[in-house]
Amino acid sequence: MNIVSLDQVNQFVLRKQYLINKADNVSIVRVVRSICGLHATSATTPYLSLFSRVRNFKKKTLDEELYQKKNLGKIRCIRKTVFVLSKDVIPIAFAATNKMVEPVSEKYSKYLSISKDEYEETSKAIRSLLYKRGMTALEIKKTLGRKKSVSPIVNLMCDQGLLIRGPPRKDWKSSTHTYLLFNEYFPDMDLASIRASDAQALIVGKYLTSFGPVTEEDITWWTGFPKRQIQQILKKIYDTVFQLRIKGINRKYLMLRSEEELLKNEGSLNDPLINLLPSLDPYIMGYKNRERYLEPKRYYYVFDRSGNSTSTILLNGRVIGIWDFEDPLIKIFLFDKVQTKILEEICRKAIELGSFISGKEAQLKECSSMTHLLKRRVGGFMTPLKNC
Repeated sequence: MNIVSLDQVNQFVLRKQYLINKADNVSIVRVVRSICGLHATSATTPYLSLFSRVRNFKKKTLDEELYQKKNLGKIRCIRKTVFVLSKDVIPIAFAATNKMVEPVSEKYSKYLSISKDEYEETSKAIRSLLYKRGMTALEIKKTLGRKKSVSPIVNLMCDQGLLIRGPPRKDWKSSTHTYLLFNEYFPDMDLASIRASDAQALIVGKYLTSFGPVTEEDITWWTGFPKRQIQQILKKIYDTVFQLRIKGINRKYLMLRSEEELLKNEGSLNDPLINLLPSLDPYIMGYKNRERYLEPKRYYYVFDRSGNSTSTILLNGRVIGIWDFEDPLIKIFLFDKVQTKILEEICRKAIELGSFISGKEAQLKECSSMTHLLKRRVGGFMTPLKNC
């Protein structure tokens, strides 16, 4: 079995994730496809993930691809989470995860006392209402004259492929979506064009391409598919996958055989590499086993009880600190002291990031302490350095 160094693997994954050399003259659609989509539970995450990966990225570029050119779209899929995906991947992700996603929305609707008949009647009215236009959930509620919230209904309609989340009513930081008819948004897309089993095998293959080397446990956790099913898929693609170990980590890793030489030829970085990634970024959220890039004693500074990752500072692919933004301040907290040259680069990149978020020059604040996320309320991972 091949044994490779931790630095080799980290650099290999960083390169695949466009975190060593920012994408230049490459469409953001290709970047999104290459990294298996962008987490979009938080409105700002897709923009900040792309800012970390695409040279001279502009917020309007993502908006154009999502809402005008429609080469990208938002659906709930992997682990019942909303993702930004390239158009060609949407039918695959939908077919692979629909049987996991839709029942959760149905259960939530029933919990809120929305009967099957009420759902059928209201969803029919919503489909008529949204013909050739988009509306927010509140706008739909007011137009229909309903006392109850329509949010659980429109979410279930999205999970059934009837609606899609469109542009926010306000700015890029808003989570208040407009909702549009899916078949008008993507008139040439057939969500039933692929069988669930075939789609699930394709999703596993795409995951291996974007995140490998990975453990079998990583694949199971990321996809949300049962362990037995993952094992069956891996048996089918046995000839295309090989096992390896990473020095210092007692686990078996898997990756595509076609990438073996690329990993072997991964050289050393010429200079220290600093990355500032947003909460829920794919690089951090792509794995169940995280010791490759995070010391176990720092786990709850980065992840909360639910496994949500906060905004991180990386040095050569390993988490060394946390950042946060509270206009006009970009805050940083480092777990340990670093060399002056590295600190200067972190500060430079932090100010650059803060200016991107605020649209004006940001001010830097270095925090001396941080309350770990186990002691924070739900959602605390979104503001990790609050009150610093």
